[in-house]
Amino acid sequence: MSDVAADRPADRRSAFRLPIPFRLAARDLRGGVQGFIVFLGCLALGVAAIAGVGSLSRGLTEGLQREGRAILGGDAAFSLMHREATPTELTLLESKGRIAIVATMRSMGRAASGDSTLIELKAVDGAWPMVGRATTEPAAPLPDLLAEKDGAFGAAVDPALLARLDVKVGDRIEIGSSRFDIRATLTQEPDKLSDGIGFGPRVLVSEPALKASGLLQPGSLVRWSYRVAMPGEPGDGAVRALLADVEREAKGSGFEARSRLNAAPQLQRNVDRFTQFLTIVGLAALVVGGVGVANAISAFVDRKRNTIAILKSVGASGRTVFLVHLIEVAALGALGVAIGLILGAAIPFGAAYALKGLLPLPLAPSIFPRELALAAAYGGLTALAFAFWPLGRAHDVPVAALFRDAIAPDRRYPRLGYMIATGVAAAALAGLAVFAAYDRRIATAFVVATIGAFVALRLISWGIMAVAARLPRPKRVELKLALANVHRPGALTPSVVMSLGLGLVLLVALTLIDSSIRRQLSNELPQKAPAFFFLDIPSTERDRFGEVVKAKAPEADFNSTPMLRGGIVALKGQPSEDAAVDPESRWALRGDRGVTFSATPPEGSTVISGEWWPADYAGPPLVSFDRRLAEGLRLKVGDEIGVNVLGRTITAKVANLREIHWETMGINFFMVFSPNAFAGAPYMTLATVGFPKGAGDAKELGLLRELTRDFPTMTAIRVKDALTAIEAIVGNLALAIRAASGVTLVASILVLAGALAAGHRRRVYEAVVLKTLGATRGRLLAAFAAEYALLGLVTAVFGLVVGSLAAWAVATEIMRIDFWFDPVGAGGAALVALVLTIVLGLVGTWRILGETPARHLRNL
Repeated sequence: MSDVAADRPADRRSAFRLPIPFRLAARDLRGGVQGFIVFLGCLALGVAAIAGVGSLSRGLTEGLQREGRAILGGDAAFSLMHREATPTELTLLESKGRIAIVATMRSMGRAASGDSTLIELKAVDGAWPMVGRATTEPAAPLPDLLAEKDGAFGAAVDPALLARLDVKVGDRIEIGSSRFDIRATLTQEPDKLSDGIGFGPRVLVSEPALKASGLLQPGSLVRWSYRVAMPGEPGDGAVRALLADVEREAKGSGFEARSRLNAAPQLQRNVDRFTQFLTIVGLAALVVGGVGVANAISAFVDRKRNTIAILKSVGASGRTVFLVHLIEVAALGALGVAIGLILGAAIPFGAAYALKGLLPLPLAPSIFPRELALAAAYGGLTALAFAFWPLGRAHDVPVAALFRDAIAPDRRYPRLGYMIATGVAAAALAGLAVFAAYDRRIATAFVVATIGAFVALRLISWGIMAVAARLPRPKRVELKLALANVHRPGALTPSVVMSLGLGLVLLVALTLIDSSIRRQLSNELPQKAPAFFFLDIPSTERDRFGEVVKAKAPEADFNSTPMLRGGIVALKGQPSEDAAVDPESRWALRGDRGVTFSATPPEGSTVISGEWWPADYAGPPLVSFDRRLAEGLRLKVGDEIGVNVLGRTITAKVANLREIHWETMGINFFMVFSPNAFAGAPYMTLATVGFPKGAGDAKELGLLRELTRDFPTMTAIRVKDALTAIEAIVGNLALAIRAASGVTLVASILVLAGALAAGHRRRVYEAVVLKTLGATRGRLLAAFAAEYALLGLVTAVFGLVVGSLAAWAVATEIMRIDFWFDPVGAGGAALVALVLTIVLGLVGTWRILGETPARHLRNL
């Protein structure tokens, strides 16, 4: 009885014991995470990038939604191009709530000195702003600032205008045919984000001032926006019902409707696109880090060779050995993912603090479980996809082979089950990347490119080893040893090529894409582009405008064409919003687009399908369409489209498709109608003026000064200034992309360091044997340097070639710009890869060469 009682505590203790694999893994992990620093770093880096980007994007999205009413200036906004709302339409909107009227357009601001600049003109009524607050310096009631006094209206302006025209508060400027007193600077504009990106400084005036300026001509590029603030605190359902009611009751009006739920749709789309790119960068870092995971686990299994042998010799099964080490890897992987999640969750808070007062976006930092869970899933699947294979190889390896692996590694594949598990984890990772993406086509292309890069890098590493094995042996011992190290069993070649190759391809591609864009903006476009685009020239002033240009600048090249604005409202008899079109082409269905009419094909385009109409054509309206856009909208010759122009829907048949050569920088439009389609309709004229090379700024600005004085209601866009603004945006974007892509480069460096560290045991063995046989430290250092230089050189060449091909494809097929190979930028990236390989390799080797053989020989 006492014996039974004595046994009960032991039985009770044994009942709560973990299974043997968990106990063995827990005991092994007590020794710390030595050798897994790269493993943890790679996982944490990739997970942090994805979690941070996702959380930051979600914070911006929620901030836009939370501040949507203030950004939009109401619960809903209904916009029209060219025309104001009719009394009936205005009555309908007023029945839904309070109304504020805002009109925006581009114009020219002129100082007394004769200097002029492009401005973003915004005219508001007395109800603006209904939501939020406009602040000025000096502070004063807005109606007083904008009112007419002493024969001039008031204006509140962006401080940038003062610098451009060299004026100050209290000075007078001219806009159109009216004079305006600058009475304050505009320091805060609550609905600025909803108006999109502007190319000139903001000038805020009153609605009566705009109507008195002479700028409102039939066909002028003015957008009238009617903001509606519903009574009380309406929910999202009430706002959606408002949009539906107006769409139904004002059918055919041409209203472009927005609500507080999508106050800045273009900004939201840009946030989504940039988020996708940065997520792909994070995935690239994870995939590159996956190589580090595989290297770390292979090195881990190598270090545990004696442990595995002992376990198997005392009866442990291959399954037990696999489970023990899988549990260890899973625990360390969970630690790496947790570190990444903590860092990623902190990124929105850090961004909000660092950019406070600088970022004109409503960022709402918080902890977002969905984004963190997605990042954790990416990290966990990456760890599993790269862990099953090296861990599975230990399952069936006999004890003798485990010991023999030091000099004759066993190259057998793991069991089929482990191979299937690897494939399933990789497929799950690829599927998650595609289905969680904003643009699944881009994500699919990334997955396919990643698989292709892995296969190519593996084939290259095998090719290097095969060629090295067949090359004649050099006479110098150092070179002979370096060449042998490249192809011998357990060589670093696959690890180094794989770890550095992916990051280098991305770095070279981004460098060359950036170079091509900059060259296009700074060199090629200025040579092809005209000096000026002139907008809003009344059709009645077209001939006189051309005569003035020829009189003031007879050497200038002058071209003009009619211009109207219209929105596509129907495709093949179906409402455009219901049409099945390519997502990349749906932008053409949002809002109004420039249209024109012509009796002849525009310069810079070629008819490739269908026929152009006769010069005296008088039948039903016809339209010529850009080929690429037609393909995206699923249109072909003979199909019908409906375009709303000036409140009237014109149904036209597609007569032909054109290939437009945009690189000529001539006047061209996606849609060109037959002249009879707009018979009698008021329109404006778009004109370009180009100067011979070397005309100089003085000649261009002199003509601009004359034209803005003689034609005060027209708008001039100087191409050089526009390109400078675009180049600044591109430069900032490229800097952000490079900084983000640096995550992948850091991952590559980590993996490379890990790959070299994984070979530490073998390097020690080789160094001991060679030093025992009389090799000097200098000779060994030279041999290892030659080996690393050879591997780095081959990897650099691969990255240079493949990265250049990727950049060429993106530039020519996606961006439609000329590709330019920048030897300095691309070569610099390749040189960095070469130097990194040599330096990191020699840093790890130096400590090995300093060790005495005796200590290691005693342990053999």
